[in-house]
Amino acid sequence: MDKYTAQAETIEEATQKALKKLGITRKEASIEIIDSGRKGIFKIGKKDAIVMVTKMATDNNAKEIFQKTAIKEETFSPVSDSIRVETVQEKAPNLSEVNHLETDHLSTVTSTERNDEQAIKMVADYLQDITQKMGISSTVTVEETTDQIVFQIETEKAGLIIGKHGKVLNALQSLAQVLLHRHAQTKFVAIVNVGDYRERRENALRELAERTALKVRRTKQPVFLEPMPASERKQIHFYLSKDDSVITHSEGNEPHRYLVVESK
Repeated sequence: MDKYTAQAETIEEATQKALKKLGITRKEASIEIIDSGRKGIFKIGKKDAIVMVTKMATDNNAKEIFQKTAIKEETFSPVSDSIRVETVQEKAPNLSEVNHLETDHLSTVTSTERNDEQAIKMVADYLQDITQKMGISSTVTVEETTDQIVFQIETEKAGLIIGKHGKVLNALQSLAQVLLHRHAQTKFVAIVNVGDYRERRENALRELAERTALKVRRTKQPVFLEPMPASERKQIHFYLSKDDSVITHSEGNEPHRYLVVESK
């Protein structure tokens, strides 16, 4: 790895983080400040500093490393101010624990052909069972449309099921999709929701798309968004496909794949 982008509270902290990741000293690095960040007032409006550190070529015949100047979008947390969940004291479940529970569950499932109704019930029961194993009391209801099944989880501990940056909820949705595809005859899309999180998240993504397009038009520089699930990247792709002034594409590997928005 010859280049690393890091963010922290200060430029120096972000620089040291990147240098440590690359295993080089400051003398061996080219440092570009992408965003100097801001302190905010009582942490309101606070924004981390972002730097890009590139390992300098040591070969005299090596070509000069080309660094593409870009503006990095401010960190976008799936659980933003507009998607605030209740504060809880309990420790949120680790994703590896969720995956382990999934493995245990699949080991008890036979490969017998199931119809749609049985498969949907299986997924609903699975979600009910796994939330109980996570120590969370909840109920699961099902809403069915032509091509998708919405598994609605109702609980007083929504924050634990959503998880940091929505990671636990997205993991549950991925597992539900696997089960549904494996056992249903119809290839439904599985949606796992808690309260109205998905609806508010959709609004937040639309606002992010609009802000990003505006910044790209104003600066004529590409904007790199934070990594997000494929379903959310597709939503932003869709919103910005209607804007003739920008184009979008994804870069990186899952689960760290991110969206790039740039001027046409």
